[in-house]
Amino acid sequence: MRILWRAIAGFFKWTWRLLNFVREFILNLFLVLLILVCIGIYFQFSKSNAPVEPQKGALIVDLSGSVVDKPSVSNKLNRIGRQLLGTSSNRLKENSLFDVVDAIRQAKDDANITGMVLDLRDFTGADQPSLQYIGKALRAFRDSGKKIYATGDSYNQAQYYLASFANKIYLSPQGTVDLHGFATNGLYYKTLLDKLKISSHVFRVGTYKSAVEPFLRDDMSPAARDADSRWIGELWQNYLNTIAANRQITPEQAFPGAQAILVDLQKVGGDTAQYAKEHNLVDELASRAAVEQQMSKIFGWDKTANDFNGTSIYDYQVKDNDATDGNIAVIMASGAIMDGDETPGSVGGDTTAMEIRQARLDPKIKAIVFRVNSPGGSVTASETIREELAAAKEAGKPVVVSMGGMAASGGYWISTPANYIIASPSTLTGSIGIFGVINTVENTLDTIGVHTDGVATSPLADVATTKALPPEVQQMMQLSIENGYKNFLTLVANSRGKTPEQIDQIAQGHVWTGSDAKANGLVDALGDFDDAVAKAAALAKLSQWQLNWYQDQPSFIDMLFSQIDASARAALPDALKVYLPAPMLDVMAAMKNQPGLFDNLNDPQNRYAMCLTCGQVK
Repeated sequence: MRILWRAIAGFFKWTWRLLNFVREFILNLFLVLLILVCIGIYFQFSKSNAPVEPQKGALIVDLSGSVVDKPSVSNKLNRIGRQLLGTSSNRLKENSLFDVVDAIRQAKDDANITGMVLDLRDFTGADQPSLQYIGKALRAFRDSGKKIYATGDSYNQAQYYLASFANKIYLSPQGTVDLHGFATNGLYYKTLLDKLKISSHVFRVGTYKSAVEPFLRDDMSPAARDADSRWIGELWQNYLNTIAANRQITPEQAFPGAQAILVDLQKVGGDTAQYAKEHNLVDELASRAAVEQQMSKIFGWDKTANDFNGTSIYDYQVKDNDATDGNIAVIMASGAIMDGDETPGSVGGDTTAMEIRQARLDPKIKAIVFRVNSPGGSVTASETIREELAAAKEAGKPVVVSMGGMAASGGYWISTPANYIIASPSTLTGSIGIFGVINTVENTLDTIGVHTDGVATSPLADVATTKALPPEVQQMMQLSIENGYKNFLTLVANSRGKTPEQIDQIAQGHVWTGSDAKANGLVDALGDFDDAVAKAAALAKLSQWQLNWYQDQPSFIDMLFSQIDASARAALPDALKVYLPAPMLDVMAAMKNQPGLFDNLNDPQNRYAMCLTCGQVK
């Protein structure tokens, strides 16, 4: 019996040892494979950074996703995903405005690039100043004698804006040019808050400070409607003027109005492609195969790729100047302004202030171009940035602000120390006003039988979301908001050479386009990023200059994991959408496009200088 038990024990002992060996062998094998894969990716990444001579043919501007000033994911990272991981965030991808423009400008003088093809089917859009800046590069490319061809199954408004710069626009016979105008649509929560018995304590200054209206109303106030109608009308007219000039037609011909479009569509039996052709919005109706055949005649045929000769803008290698030896610093404030360190898509007050400080203390830096594309945010964070920018100016380094799509409210606050402010005619700026919101849920808890009570040494200590806000706290909060607004007016008045009373007449939270801001003295000139760089060089008395871009350079591992995360985020929403009803998708989209209300608003004094409607134009 003892021998039998020894045999059984020995069998299990050696079986266990075998299983351990197999387990360790498999784990080690996976570890070795992972190391080999990482090494391969690293060398492939290093190889992708080496200059590669582009194929002779077209530069294919096949933009995927949106164009922004400062992408949350590095463009180098997107190239890794494209070349190695087989991933593409497509319509969720963010492209750097300045990288796109640099590629087009280099291609203009590149002997291997004989023309351009705009393939914009996956391009989701950009703010109007960004589109204008890309359009400026496209116009220079076309004026150099190289032809631009735009191709698409259909064109949305952003796609068509860029396509209008082409020498020839192709449209699918079943396609459309979707010109419909601009609109803003925000969510309003008063009835919801009432039903949930949530008490919203709102503190604000400014007749036009509509950022808090969603908490107070179920619709827009007449003052906000009038103000928004003005600037959104100007944006639309700017859009029409550009595409009309590019197509050599009048703005009225480009968009004759909803009723006139309906009448003309009835004449062609609802054929939107034929309508576009007859109204000179496009040059030729052609299928993808027909366009490909024409492009192959122009640029030649690549038998290996089975496509016409061309290089994607994502594969086109732009010469990278030494970004550490420049004498003009470029610092970006792109997104909502928050306290603390920067996170993707937002402006960190501490991070941006530190970048400005580094530029101030760097003896090689002779001037600063501060690129602002922000709807505003935390007053405390805005002041942190403003103070550091003022210190740079006092140190004798000229500061020029280049306003992008938005430089409103807190975005204007951080611009005030500049020696010179340049805005696009379509920039949304101003919105000089402050608000605060504190929500309490004491009534909500009361309905379900939950109550809160306690003792405090003073009403100022007895503040909690589960209790009614003490009257003393409400009064102090309103005084703080009013004081912040007075400080805002004083900052603007001192920087613009006016009195606070004069600024108050154009403040009150009123949003202005760049053109109106120039007329009201809030900006010094109308122009783009190039003009801001030239002005900074002139103020610093530089005959030659090089830009030094202050932005984080992610490590290889950071970029690898960020790409995997981006790919997962790109795939997950589509999987979930299958199970969600269409109205819910619309609500989710509206919530996503209403910045600020669902972000981490973290001002320690609950004071915000922010324009919510500025980012809602569609």
